[in-house]
Amino acid sequence: MNVDAQNDDANTIASLPNSRRRYILTTLLKGVSRAFYLSIRVLPTGMREPVAVAYLLARAADTISDTPTLSHAQRLAHLCEFRKATQGQASAVRLPCSLAEIQPSAGERELLQALPEVLSLLDSIVADDAKLVRAVVLTLTRGMRFDLTTFSRIDRETTVALNSTEQLDEYCNLVAGCVGEFFTDLAISHTPALAHWDAHEMRSLGVRFGKALQMTNILRDLPRDLRNGRCYIPKSALDSTGLTPV
Repeated sequence: MNVDAQNDDANTIASLPNSRRRYILTTLLKGVSRAFYLSIRVLPTGMREPVAVAYLLARAADTISDTPTLSHAQRLAHLCEFRKATQGQASAVRLPCSLAEIQPSAGERELLQALPEVLSLLDSIVADDAKLVRAVVLTLTRGMRFDLTTFSRIDRETTVALNSTEQLDEYCNLVAGCVGEFFTDLAISHTPALAHWDAHEMRSLGVRFGKALQMTNILRDLPRDLRNGRCYIPKSALDSTGLTPV
């Protein structure tokens, strides 16, 4: 793509029509978020758009990192480009069109195709909110990178486990604890009635709550993860009970 074409894309995205904006934040969001879409609708007005944009970006990153037809190295490379784009260091159009085309879900294909527009929404929201969104997406993608590198050499015949409870705690914080912190900061910022909150204490509780939800996910998904060669129960915990990942 030449420079003029890139500038044309930038101008088109900058002037995103309100109808397209509404479509992305409602119809497209609903198509890839299922129940979470209902939760966003009941948030205080000022929180809805930054949370929706954060979710769409996180879901796009998750789609990239979970693309089954790509190698771990390819997923990591695309994820790196995505991270740069969310931080304003690269253009989302550098992600190949073929990445969207190979997604089995129609909603995920559309989301990746609309990624430049989602990034334009990020640029258009209140600066403090955008900073929170960028921070949480950066942390979440670190968690995805952790997952891809930790389980980079697995197959259905070899099960890999995390090494320690500290590694499990780090993983849970990267993929969920940070979301609790994000919601806490956003809620305090947009809800005058929460001005009396001890921000540090509530942020800590938000992180713990996020980690607890991720631990629930780990237990729920344990059979499927084991079949795919992934064990999030640490070796140290397994050793204490005489078990192995297999």
